[in-house]
Amino acid sequence: MEEVPHDCPGAGSAQAGRGTSCQGCPNQRLCASGAGAAPDPEEIKEKMKTVKHKILVLSGKGGVGKSTFSAHLAHGLAEDENTQVALLDIDICGPSIPKIMGLEGEQVHQSGSGWSPVFLEDNLGVMSVGFLLSSPDDAVIWRGPKKNGMIKQFLRDVDWGEVDYLVVDTPPGTSDEHLSIVQYLAATRIDGAVIITTPQEVSLQDVRKEISFCRKVKLPIIGVVENMSSFVCPNCKKESQIFPPTTGGAEVMCQDLKTPLLGRVPLDPHIGKSCDRGQSFMIDAPDSPATLAYRSIIQRIREFCRLHQPKEEQLVGS
Repeated sequence: MEEVPHDCPGAGSAQAGRGTSCQGCPNQRLCASGAGAAPDPEEIKEKMKTVKHKILVLSGKGGVGKSTFSAHLAHGLAEDENTQVALLDIDICGPSIPKIMGLEGEQVHQSGSGWSPVFLEDNLGVMSVGFLLSSPDDAVIWRGPKKNGMIKQFLRDVDWGEVDYLVVDTPPGTSDEHLSIVQYLAATRIDGAVIITTPQEVSLQDVRKEISFCRKVKLPIIGVVENMSSFVCPNCKKESQIFPPTTGGAEVMCQDLKTPLLGRVPLDPHIGKSCDRGQSFMIDAPDSPATLAYRSIIQRIREFCRLHQPKEEQLVGS
């Protein structure tokens, strides 16, 4: 995992990529070139005027359930038919959102106003590089500038329309894609990031770096979700720790770093089955403890966005 230097000047600084602390940083060349920081800011700002809330879903490590959470966050927000939701997958090399959303094989269409998202429901649109591949097995072998260009196209050229929530699923780590999405959206307003972890220390180590990244680039942190928190046997109801929290799990980490813990989602094998079938687990298992956890976390995210939106938007929405 690529670590942000302790005294990083920040991607938006005039010293980005040029300071002494930048030497040896894997993002040095990207920051120094300004790739993604300056191009077309007004075009992106204009396009994003119709998007009310923007939420990034981050994780320090792969395999912690970030894309699964992103999908269910979008599903949960879209359960209100009056709420327009968009799900953007910027995991360029590992686009799993089309599979999880049951949209594998769908194609993006060009219209006079740009690319049209693929709609799962009338109020839930999805965009992913997976829709641009000829086969789900195709590998995306791109260097940073091409990935950055693809993210810029998603933000500038997709006809999102009037959207209440844009959920952005990101790849693991703190690399090109993360810098690009934050820099491209700098002229707009990002509500914040939801950071996904599992209880064990090997995951928490990388999440601490992710929190450091958010603070360096001035990205608000909505909170942390502890995924795969425990397992409750459906027969005997005994609770087991599949991933033991040897250092206290996300709760202790959040206390140490003064970061909100949004909730814990227990491990449920049916979540994976629902994702493989491209269905919402919350609809498949409405009474599951995991579904109840998802709903509680989604409500907290919704409340955060409401409380932190600009006063003029609060007046319009009231």
